[in-house]
Amino acid sequence: MARRYGIYDVFTDTVLAGNPLAVIFDGDGLDDEVMQSVAREMNLSETVFVQSASKPAHTARLRIFTPARELPFAGHPTVGTAVALAELEHGSDDDVDMVCVLEEKVGPVRCAVRLRRQGAGFAEFDLPKTPVSVDLPLDRQGLADALSINAGMIGFENHRVSIWTAGVPFVMIPVHNLASVETLEFDATLWEKVAPFVEGGLASAFVYCRGAVNHHARFHARMFSPDMGIAEDPATGSAVAALAGAIHQFDALPDGHHPILVEQGVEMGRPSYIHLHVDVKEGMIAKARIGGQAVRLARGTLEL
Repeated sequence: MARRYGIYDVFTDTVLAGNPLAVIFDGDGLDDEVMQSVAREMNLSETVFVQSASKPAHTARLRIFTPARELPFAGHPTVGTAVALAELEHGSDDDVDMVCVLEEKVGPVRCAVRLRRQGAGFAEFDLPKTPVSVDLPLDRQGLADALSINAGMIGFENHRVSIWTAGVPFVMIPVHNLASVETLEFDATLWEKVAPFVEGGLASAFVYCRGAVNHHARFHARMFSPDMGIAEDPATGSAVAALAGAIHQFDALPDGHHPILVEQGVEMGRPSYIHLHVDVKEGMIAKARIGGQAVRLARGTLEL
């Protein structure tokens, strides 16, 4: 059976930048083993299988796979698939503003999509889960060794190592400066010895600092995930969703609206820009959103 697919570069307006995503539009009827095999064949950070929604008011059900396992939620697949489905429905000849609801294992995810006749599409979604911290012991020296940096480089201002999840868990590792992030060397073997198990899997590493190569961004980051089969990820929306919790805690965000741009993927030659919006009310995160652009690189069919 011929099944349509598209390849989208996400969190960028330029092809061959950002984070590539495979979207399999005709995902109904595929079992878990076949979907995992296709994701392994695609060998991208994530492959999404679009299936029929369980509720008529919802747009679609998404199954999200890395080369190693299925995820309950992920940012760049949500953004990229929202743009891809909008283009599939409306084409590229008209300006379109629409809202869709995508069913993911974490729950329904509400997305706003904007298409323009010229330029990349843009999608923004409400976080299905508010970020929460996970209190587990962490070996600071062991984390430093896994990153091949001096332990004294870990932490800046009020920021310290912490674990956060907004559906997918990450060890948040703040480092002093941009040079430290750019020059670190990740050792997957050492990481597997020190990383905690959270929510049934080995937590991934999200390394960040204040400042960025692009001066419009407030934070610069890199993400590594041996457990997901991802050596390094060019852009990780689920990590930035979790990062919202760390920023709120360590920067003591006051009540109000806080737009934050996070830069990732620069060291890989795939610069990505993730838009985070955090609304704080009475000292707590009331809601948060992740957004970004997506542009199609390729389309075709799978013979499955």
